[in-house]
Amino acid sequence: MYMSRFNKEWEGVGGNIVDKVVGAVKPQQPLRYKLSLAIKRIEAQAQALESAINNMSQRDKSLFSKVVEAYSEHDIKRATVYANELAELRKTINLMSNARLALERVALRLGTITHLGNAAAVIAPALEILKDVRSGIVGVMPNAEHELNAIMTMLDEIMIESGQIAGVGFGFEPVSEDAQKILEEAALVAEEKMKEKFPELVASKTAEAEGEKFSG
Repeated sequence: MYMSRFNKEWEGVGGNIVDKVVGAVKPQQPLRYKLSLAIKRIEAQAQALESAINNMSQRDKSLFSKVVEAYSEHDIKRATVYANELAELRKTINLMSNARLALERVALRLGTITHLGNAAAVIAPALEILKDVRSGIVGVMPNAEHELNAIMTMLDEIMIESGQIAGVGFGFEPVSEDAQKILEEAALVAEEKMKEKFPELVASKTAEAEGEKFSG
């Protein structure tokens, strides 16, 4: 009975006379459509992050060239200034790369929801990850906060509706562990991509040591 009702809500068909009257006054979108829309909005945020990362990558190349140029001119003080700026930029790029990969994985996981049995189990950890992403990037992409809040509200409504249809509660104990696994996976992938994409930056201490060598 519960599954039959969920399937009707999932597809947006059926319902009793009261549901139809209420639906005529305030049309309800099927859960499948709501979930699809949420996934598309998450993917759009991931693409926005990718665009920002690409812009920062250009800045990265420019700064690294300046570090090299300063070194070639034995201007260690200037090289160190650029190196420190570049180190901070790369921290931001790494943060945003983690966020982008986490969003991509959330979208993929949400795409696996096909029935009542795994709706809450997938959406609950996804919400935790989205909260982490929001808190991480709000400082560098403040405009993303409003959109992520809207997405989380959509997912929360889907989870609540699916729970009401099924008449079941949600077990949140294993959620944090699942969310943590996804975040750790995203962090590892981002770290590997950073190593492949960007040349190694000479540390400031090394720069200082080289400065002493040139001045000696």
